[in-house]
Amino acid sequence: MANDASEASAKETSAVSAPSPEPVRSAAAEKPHRKTPPWKIIVILLVVVVAVFKGIPMVLEAINTVSTDDAYVNSHVTFTAPRVPGQVMRVLVDDNNRVKKGDLLVELDKEPYQVDVEIKQAAVETAKADVVAAQASVRGLVAQARSSRFKLQHAIESVDNQIAQLKANVAAMEKGKATLTLAKAEFDRYKGLLEKKVASREEFDQRQQNLDVAQAEFTQALQNVVQIRATLGLPPKPETGEDLAQTPPDLDQTFSSVRQAQSDLLQSAAQLSIFPSSYTLSPKQLIDEFYKRDPSGKGNVDEIYGKVIKEAPALQQANAKLLAANRDLQQAQLNLRYCDVLAEIDGVVTRRNVNPGNNVQAGQNLMALRSLTEIWVDANFKETQLSDLKIGQPVDLRLDMYGKRQTFKGRISGFTEGTGSTLALLPAENATGNFIKVVQRLPVRIDLIDYNPGEHPIFVGLSVEPVVHIREEPTGPNAGKLLQEVMDQPKTAPAPSTPEPAKK
Repeated sequence: MANDASEASAKETSAVSAPSPEPVRSAAAEKPHRKTPPWKIIVILLVVVVAVFKGIPMVLEAINTVSTDDAYVNSHVTFTAPRVPGQVMRVLVDDNNRVKKGDLLVELDKEPYQVDVEIKQAAVETAKADVVAAQASVRGLVAQARSSRFKLQHAIESVDNQIAQLKANVAAMEKGKATLTLAKAEFDRYKGLLEKKVASREEFDQRQQNLDVAQAEFTQALQNVVQIRATLGLPPKPETGEDLAQTPPDLDQTFSSVRQAQSDLLQSAAQLSIFPSSYTLSPKQLIDEFYKRDPSGKGNVDEIYGKVIKEAPALQQANAKLLAANRDLQQAQLNLRYCDVLAEIDGVVTRRNVNPGNNVQAGQNLMALRSLTEIWVDANFKETQLSDLKIGQPVDLRLDMYGKRQTFKGRISGFTEGTGSTLALLPAENATGNFIKVVQRLPVRIDLIDYNPGEHPIFVGLSVEPVVHIREEPTGPNAGKLLQEVMDQPKTAPAPSTPEPAKK
């Protein structure tokens, strides 16, 4: 061991004393330089190109668009229900069947309603017969009124004629009185001449005869006057004066026969709903008022009676009953037509819950129709995204159902007037302490443009990712606004035509 130690120390001493060799090169420096393989360069370039082509559109889209993943397809639902009760005879459609507007969906039993139509039709015919009978009755009343009017005029004329006859008889009486006076004077003169033997007996007898004849004629004329006065309801002699021709100035208006004719005319006119302005009118005033009923003011009697017939209560009542019967018939015909339950829109049948033999009531839900064309997207955007949204902005709609294979076009058509939380069943109330500030979402309606359900149908409820192009110019109605314009109300529909009353 001592030898070994001495040998080691000798080696160390020789190593220290020996000259140092040349510096040794590193292993790395001795290795040859390796170049990057071409395929790696190609891969790197491809990655860069893909990043550029993918990243730039993504960045541009993020800058120029607003999107959300909280959106779904929505549409109107039309619930089909019968308008009349009845028993279901046939059901012609099933769930998922596509129908057009006006297609027959369900048919009810028509027999009870057909019987009702026939009953109403018979009622219409009866009402028509009643109108004819009312026309005949009214014409009879008009003829009676005509006769009463003629009687009144005749009564007035008769009184006027009797007054004229009275005056003529009074004149004849005055003539007879003058003749009697002359005959009496000649008789007295010839009586004196006969006593003096100047006149013959024959001449005296002639004067005696003339006196008797004049006396008889005067007496007859006086009796005629008295008779006419009695006929006119006047005393034999006037209460004032000696003029037997004197009569009351309104005798032709107050005479009993005139008043009777006037009463008959008023009674006949009342049945035709013709009433005088006052019951104190004189007969002449009553007749003058009757002639004023002509709208032309010419006093045309035919025009007056034509208007009277048209406005007669009995005829109006009959026409009203005919109108009511026609309305009942129309309602019965409608009920018969309502036995066919038709599709009100183009769409697809869903939720069918009716079968043949069911007894259904009016308004009972039989099935629902979902429109294929009247659909839209309800997109719930965050309130922080709403500042850039306007009506009319174009939207790209991407559905999970079609993936990237199909993109639908749309436009914003309106904003719901309230966030989803305010429309909830239990809206948040700050006063009750259950309100926590969170980012709210507002439903935005997006209408589809040039949508063809035959090529790529969209189903209600599908998830949608709408991408709104906020930098593009809004188009369409209310473009660029947040609220739609006030809608113009449609004009009132004309009243349904009413059947004309039966011709007279």
